[in-house]
Amino acid sequence: MVGTRWLSDEEQRVWRGFMEAVEMLRGHVESRLQRDSGMPQTYYQVLVVLSETPGRTLRMSELAERCRSSRSRLSHAVARLEENGWVRRDECPTDKRGAFATLTAEGFAAIEAAAPGHVAAVREALFDVLSPDQVKTLGEITDAIRDGLTPRCAAAMAETEAVETRSAR
Repeated sequence: MVGTRWLSDEEQRVWRGFMEAVEMLRGHVESRLQRDSGMPQTYYQVLVVLSETPGRTLRMSELAERCRSSRSRLSHAVARLEENGWVRRDECPTDKRGAFATLTAEGFAAIEAAAPGHVAAVREALFDVLSPDQVKTLGEITDAIRDGLTPRCAAAMAETEAVETRSAR
């Protein structure tokens, strides 16, 4: 392909190592959370976001944005959380299409019970193997990657939402 900026051998090594480390970290944290609390990372993330929100309530569209999820995917997760009694969904009184998700007392208790094991898994797999300087550097690298991808991800999410809205009609 003409004009392709191929990865150098070093970039290829770093890229593959990075992807392997991210997948291993994700798998470690997910399996620990599932084993200890019986919930997948997706549900944990929804509960955390709601627990950190004033009033423990968010509009579903904003919750999807904060969880970096499509509205339809989030809706499925919230439905499961409702079945567990951890989240309540309420219609928006001013917008018939809108809805709010509220963390219940049972949901807050579930996140409180799951948090110590989740934090322990993250600490042992990530922070305990890094020096303080490496943690700082990782934070800077993470910020740079996130800042570079944010506009692209927002555009892709908007496109996905538009397709889902057209399909629902």
